[in-house]
Amino acid sequence: MNKGTTRALRFGGRYVAETLYTPLLELEEAWMACTQDPGFEEELGSLLASYVGRPTPLYFADRLSHEVGCKVYLKREDLCHTGAHKINNTLGQCLLTRRMGKTRVIAETGAGQHGVATATAAALLGLECEVYMGVQDMRRQALNVFRMELLGARVIPVEGGSQTLKDAINEALRDWAANLDSTHYVIGSVVGPHPYPTMVRDFQAVIGKEAKRQILEAEGRLPTHCVACVGGGSNALGLFYPMEGDPVEFIGVEAAGAETLSLRGEPGVLHGFHSYFIQDPHGQIIPTDAIAAGLDYPGVGPQHSIYRETGRARYFSISREEALRGFVTLSRLEGIIPALESAHAVGWLLAHKEELSPDALVVVCLSGRGDKDVQSVEEMLSAKGSGLECV
Repeated sequence: MNKGTTRALRFGGRYVAETLYTPLLELEEAWMACTQDPGFEEELGSLLASYVGRPTPLYFADRLSHEVGCKVYLKREDLCHTGAHKINNTLGQCLLTRRMGKTRVIAETGAGQHGVATATAAALLGLECEVYMGVQDMRRQALNVFRMELLGARVIPVEGGSQTLKDAINEALRDWAANLDSTHYVIGSVVGPHPYPTMVRDFQAVIGKEAKRQILEAEGRLPTHCVACVGGGSNALGLFYPMEGDPVEFIGVEAAGAETLSLRGEPGVLHGFHSYFIQDPHGQIIPTDAIAAGLDYPGVGPQHSIYRETGRARYFSISREEALRGFVTLSRLEGIIPALESAHAVGWLLAHKEELSPDALVVVCLSGRGDKDVQSVEEMLSAKGSGLECV
């Protein structure tokens, strides 16, 4: 066993205070019971179909394919109820909350999509909901703040630290530790102490299971590449994991300013798990500065760190200009306005099209829709001096 593989086996874990250790064991036990319960799977599957709108389409992007020079399909998670893939996970965790006899859920959110999805599932199932959100993210995602409040959730501003996703997670963990009897913490990505990374991965694996079946039906072969943006990494892992044993190249795309796996990260511990994080030589976390709030996290889920160390996936970062190009190009070529997070995956495709052969078959996870980002993108493009024409 080589050194890289040995290190990879250490990613994940439960690096938490004693007060959280037993609740995490109880959560794992409840989660494992649900995975063995056909009733739970049936209830979740029914809601995913009738409420969320699954399966989501695998759409052949004809004009984008001509631009890139090979066939490109988009896995349309933007068409899920609430506008992103996050609802796949929040529905599962809120059903689990009800089964555990708890009446309140809390969540963290950056772009607001996970917060909206948690508030939606809580409203559906009659649970009290509070969402922690950095004040910087609240300013740039004001529409999603109102959506959460409209759904009955209380949005709690986080003013400490960088006022973004990392700090929202810190506050949510403190809340959970103080309210364990009544509250379940709905973590939004494949991060946090075990069993969260595994549990969220399994809820999001519906993306890759559907995509694999759909691409085989459409093309009679597996994709050569799966491409997805990576912050914490849930939409990417949801796409990648069901094809982990297949000869498919995985491409994770990070944002400039938050290049955990592609440039600046080193192994460390934060938020109860061991993974790659952006940190100084003393292990102190360095603030990130991504234009997409959902990618503005200084770490990544442990499974992605394993993929990086073992070479199963490659990770790249792209510039803000390349991400904005992806945002505008997909809008103009396909009539689909992507979330800024998803625009990073499209931006990578445009920037690296010369590396793809004409026979390549690419599946891109379109993790969310861009309504929430239109105003910010307009401001960013206007600040460059020439609006849309600068892209």
